Amino acid sequence: MVNLIWVGLTIIGLIFAGINGKMDEVNEAIFKSAGEAVTICIGLVSVLVFWLGLMKIAEEAGLLRQLARLFKPFAKRLFPDVPSEHPAMGYILSNMTANLFGLGNAATPLGIKAMEELKRLNGGKTEVSRSMITFLAINTSSITLIPTTVLAIRFSYHSASPAEIVAPTILATACSAMAAIAIDRFFYLRRKRNGGK
Repeated sequence: MVNLIWVGLTIIGLIFAGINGKMDEVNEAIFKSAGEAVTICIGLVSVLVFWLGLMKIAEEAGLLRQLARLFKPFAKRLFPDVPSEHPAMGYILSNMTANLFGLGNAATPLGIKAMEELKRLNGGKTEVSRSMITFLAINTSSITLIPTTVLAIRFSYHSASPAEIVAPTILATACSAMAAIAIDRFFYLRRKRNGGK
């Protein structure tokens, strides 16, 4: 459906530009944007490689295991039906750690693996489990200490103070994570009260 919306918007935009005689400006904008996209991608790749390298060093030094151990009691309360030593819990903790450092691209494969393990734990049913809903809410609204991708974009556009967004990002993502957990719990308790699982 989203693809159809984008195609529709593109066609409408091109027709509108053709009627108003703005096709030259549209062509110029397309090529200029394509060049900027390549520049941004190169900047993002360098920053992501740097942070992924740091993550690898942290993993080898045992820091990620320590962080995962720190989050484990919290994760157990959020996911009471996931056994502590189940692979799903490991992927959930790794995903939370990657999101904490703003590594959304690195967190995505971990999130997919966590969902696969949660589905296996759910008996392979097509209906989502409580843990799958909770994980989706937390993954989407995760607390971020270092917004790596946004910092990379601000650096590539020569922002005067690219790191000034760190404190507001921590505050905003903390609020969004607390709201997601509160909403998840509200609907879960309401469903349980009404006789659901």
